[in-house]
Amino acid sequence: MVKNLFISVISQKEANTGSVEFQVFSFTNKIRRLTSHLELHRKDYLSQRGLRKTLGKRQRLLSYLAKKNRVPIHGRMNRIRGKPMNVPATREDLMIVNMGPHHPSMHGVLRLIVTLDGEDVIDCEPILGYLHRGMEKIAENRTIIQYLPYVTRWDYLATMFTEAITVNAPEQLGNIQVPKRASYIRVIMLELSRIASHLLWLGPFMADIGAQTPFFYIFRERELVYDLFEAATGMRMMHNYFRIGGVAADLPYGWIDKCLDFCDYFLTGVSEYQKLITRNPIFLERVEGVGIIGVEEAINWGLSGPMLRASGIQWDLRKVDRYECYDEFDWEVQWQKEGDSLSRYLVRIGEMMESIKIIQQALEGIPGGPYENLEIRCFDRVRNPELNDFAYRFISKKPSPTFELSKQELYVRVEAPKGELGVFLIGDQNVFPWRWKIRPPGFINLQILPQLVKRMKLADIMTILGSIDIIMGEVDRLEYLKEVYGMIWVLVPIFTPVLGITIGVLAIVWLEREISAGIQQRIGPEYAGPLGILQALADGTKLLFKENLLPSRGDTRLFSIGPSIAVISILLSYLIIPFGSNLVLSDLNIGVFLWIAISSIAPIGLLMSGYGSNNKYSFLGGLRAAAQSISYEI
Repeated sequence: MVKNLFISVISQKEANTGSVEFQVFSFTNKIRRLTSHLELHRKDYLSQRGLRKTLGKRQRLLSYLAKKNRVPIHGRMNRIRGKPMNVPATREDLMIVNMGPHHPSMHGVLRLIVTLDGEDVIDCEPILGYLHRGMEKIAENRTIIQYLPYVTRWDYLATMFTEAITVNAPEQLGNIQVPKRASYIRVIMLELSRIASHLLWLGPFMADIGAQTPFFYIFRERELVYDLFEAATGMRMMHNYFRIGGVAADLPYGWIDKCLDFCDYFLTGVSEYQKLITRNPIFLERVEGVGIIGVEEAINWGLSGPMLRASGIQWDLRKVDRYECYDEFDWEVQWQKEGDSLSRYLVRIGEMMESIKIIQQALEGIPGGPYENLEIRCFDRVRNPELNDFAYRFISKKPSPTFELSKQELYVRVEAPKGELGVFLIGDQNVFPWRWKIRPPGFINLQILPQLVKRMKLADIMTILGSIDIIMGEVDRLEYLKEVYGMIWVLVPIFTPVLGITIGVLAIVWLEREISAGIQQRIGPEYAGPLGILQALADGTKLLFKENLLPSRGDTRLFSIGPSIAVISILLSYLIIPFGSNLVLSDLNIGVFLWIAISSIAPIGLLMSGYGSNNKYSFLGGLRAAAQSISYEI
């Protein structure tokens, strides 16, 4: 096999195929073939160890030759080849590497197309779209109560925040008041969810840069948080706990004491993380000064959350908007000014400490009272009075309460663990939202990734991407289709007249042929299509493909351009006519004059085709057709 593949490369015809030199040269070519993807053979991949075996054999033979003849290995290879050769060979062109979408450090189905010059990153292009689930379109075909089980799939590590933004939007749209106890319960659940999200960021982030131990430690505290969620909501991850006007159920007996015990225990766990990680020299070497974002860059890119606060901007929506009851607690906004990956790590560690402070204050001062505003459960207006009879109220199945969204629009936001999570909502006096646009923090923060990784090393991509903290469930969304529908409705008025004229021409030609056949007392034309209405199209196609209309001695190019100009001018007239939204000319006078102005180009095409034919009769025919067209316009 080696002889058949590589014997033609050796310059010496009398080369001995059994010599050590020939075997070394054969192994070298085989290694190149295995690693270049230019020549792939099935037999080369029967074992994953095939390449390593070949490399080992080649190295042992080279060592044997070096010891035998006391000649450097590079010199021996050059002598075999017969021309200068650099070993190992280096590539001068750039290398394109695919990272993901099934890479463990991509944190989901994210694909990065990385252009490398050795170990230096030249360019990076994130590719999304592997996790589209159409959450925005689903929201516009569901009531708020029906849509709540879906929203926990946006950011499945911080599920309470997606539920909070889903109920906050209709609450503000309808000016619905939330009881004080329900607001305290919401704050407790939100901060516990923030801790769980930051914990599951910390473990994989440390694993990405080579530290495996914290990855196992974080599950210890995270399981305790999920135990609290399970006791209060019945589910560990996908809770469906928030409701419009409150929460689904009150806290069970003994839950507050367990949560206080968790807070005391978690403070010792965070101190353990700081001792293990923060001052570790290997960790500092990987994150300090890597992925620096300045203040102006953070603002211009629209960053939020720890990405923004790590660059020196003290911006936290819990302080700015003062939603729920965060203004009643004593806590501080965590921020750093360096803007690198280490700063983002310190901000998230500090936020977990502040979340514990907020939870402790909320648990100690939680008031009594209802956990849900029951008054808003009633319908805004009774649509079917017969549904209030005895059979409906006591026998038949009752639907979940629905809420009519008033005809308004607003933007609602909360401070999620990854940044600003917002929803743009438009109501249309219906139980379904007319527009539901999600503003996920991960999608916005991911935009700066190509700029951060340029001129960095390949290994720094994992550090920078991990410090951004993305979840592909909220990054990938189905693009809204109403924009596409809008473009279609713009094109419909343009193509409708064209289609109508085309169908009219075909029908008139068919009718003309039928009348001619009747006058001549013969059978009508051959039917092409239903009732022969496509016969004109068939005749035209036959004429174009079977007849050579171009004169032999004429100017072929000029003759060909003429009819094209005439046809293009007619089509252009349909593009500029000012149609309205209901397929009606918005201004008939303007439309007619524009049509005439554009179609005036048609006589030029007729004259060009007549002149280019090099025939006086054709030229006179073009003049007559042009004059006829101009007279019609006049």
